[in-house]
Amino acid sequence: MPGAPSLKQLQTLLLDHVAATEDTPFGPDVLVYRVCGKMFALLAWRDDPMRLNVKCDPIEAEFLREQFTAVLPGYHMNKKHWNTLVLDGTLDWDFVQAQVAASYGLIVKGLKKSEREALQHTPARS
Repeated sequence: MPGAPSLKQLQTLLLDHVAATEDTPFGPDVLVYRVCGKMFALLAWRDDPMRLNVKCDPIEAEFLREQFTAVLPGYHMNKKHWNTLVLDGTLDWDFVQAQVAASYGLIVKGLKKSEREALQHTPARS
């Protein structure tokens, strides 16, 4: 995907994860994506360019910040565990997708066993 992703593309990507929900607890400017009530992404959709916070392994988070100027420490988040992706078109769409999937995976991994098992029986969105 050349250029920056659209809001619709990002919402589709984020909500395509099993049991993902979207809400706005911090006001209308930030869309929060959750699984089982736990945040896996925050999208500052009114920023220009848009910014997406994703959870990340701490070692990988540091590495990515060194490799990409559009990857910053997580804005208003624990900077050890969260990165902000500046969606200005410089990050490859596959990279953005991979970061979202990794963030979702980290959150699911930290859920209670019963919650993880319930997710396995939850149908994917169509």
